[in-house]
Amino acid sequence: MKSGGNGSGDKEVGRKEGSTSSGGDGGGSLNLEWKFNQTLRSVQGLLKGRSFPGKVLLTRKPEPVNQFPVSAEYGHEFERSNSESGQGSLENRDISYEHVIKKSNSIGYLNTQNFPTPSTENSSTNANKSISRVRSTDSARLAKFTKELSGTAVILDNLRKLGWNGIPPFLRPNVWRLLLGYASPNSDRRDKALTRKRLEYFDCVSQYHDIPESDRPDDEINMLRQITVDCPRTVPEVTFFQQDQVQKSLECILYTWAIRHPASGYVQGINDLVTPFLVVFLSEHLEGSMDNWLISDISPQIISNVEADCYWCLSKLLDGMQDHYTFAQPGIQRLVFKLKELVRRIDEPVSRHMEEQGLDFLQFSFRWFNCLLIREIPFHLVNRLWDTYLAEGDALPEFLVYITASFLLTWSDKLQKLDFQEMIMFLQHLPTENWTDQELETVLSRAYMWHTMFNNSPSHLAN
Repeated sequence: MKSGGNGSGDKEVGRKEGSTSSGGDGGGSLNLEWKFNQTLRSVQGLLKGRSFPGKVLLTRKPEPVNQFPVSAEYGHEFERSNSESGQGSLENRDISYEHVIKKSNSIGYLNTQNFPTPSTENSSTNANKSISRVRSTDSARLAKFTKELSGTAVILDNLRKLGWNGIPPFLRPNVWRLLLGYASPNSDRRDKALTRKRLEYFDCVSQYHDIPESDRPDDEINMLRQITVDCPRTVPEVTFFQQDQVQKSLECILYTWAIRHPASGYVQGINDLVTPFLVVFLSEHLEGSMDNWLISDISPQIISNVEADCYWCLSKLLDGMQDHYTFAQPGIQRLVFKLKELVRRIDEPVSRHMEEQGLDFLQFSFRWFNCLLIREIPFHLVNRLWDTYLAEGDALPEFLVYITASFLLTWSDKLQKLDFQEMIMFLQHLPTENWTDQELETVLSRAYMWHTMFNNSPSHLAN
């Protein structure tokens, strides 16, 4: 993301104007309602197995779902094989389409061994067709990613379109660096630029973090203490983040970032935003499930490089949301207002019920925007969600309103049956612990649908 001042604040989240028919406002309203109903039926059809003509394509998964190793686009169970060196960019290796397919098969990405054994000839034929479709789709997407990443210059617009639907985990570190503008699209410059930025981070750490406490002013001492308190609270349900060295790395990244961004300093919630980067960049060096990772298994130099990548990617991400974390966080307050208006236009009954019960959107959605929903969904789904975040680029704050609206309205029927206190408790402890990629893809599909329908009207969510 490029630095863009307020980022989200000045971009209108618009609703597509109604009809151009001569029926006046009434005709336009009816036409818009008809379009909405038509699109809603498309999404309902998508959930039954039909495709929706948008950025997200979902298909019915073979049964039983839990036996298929790749859920939705790319499942979190997918494990990458570490390269021999564990370092260097993709373009500096001998990469070909056949190499990627072979590697994907070796780690289960296209593995079909776990499909159920059909009991009849007919079901066997259907299962084989399903397997063939999945393999064909995944192979084609891998081929597209490989083609984009293997050139001397990566075309970022093409990479964004591919990444929106999910990124293969073993390609995710390189793709995220590119999408955020941290790594150069030019392969000839990439390694030198990364080395230079990492050295710059090391200098900042030695200058600001690795100094005696007596050399810090009082405000920096207080800020560091707050960070050290928050680090053990970061994603507490994931044991990996409870390791001492992981918390030390988090502290170092957060404190250095806060010192170098005095307009905001450290704001609680930014600690959550580091975690996806930390996991993705460590995945280049640690194999298997994150539950079994030991950061002590990798060298201090690699840890420092990972910290540097996390620091710069966090900086790039927040450059597009600068006023989300400055005093009073006005950027987030604007998003909360737009969310309220969007929900009112999409689902008037639930909006009216929340208003009648006296529930303010700020009471539950501020945390959603502040932590980019990291605390609201299982952590194993966060990387997939962030694929879409980073693919949106500078438009992320604008699109985030639609994601949160889709997320909230997942429970529209439930919310209309609850009183104020029950709604507060429910929205603070949402039942997402058993969510899979399928639920997340549905949220993203609805968000894209509404964004496509409503975003072109400058008066849609005007103040």
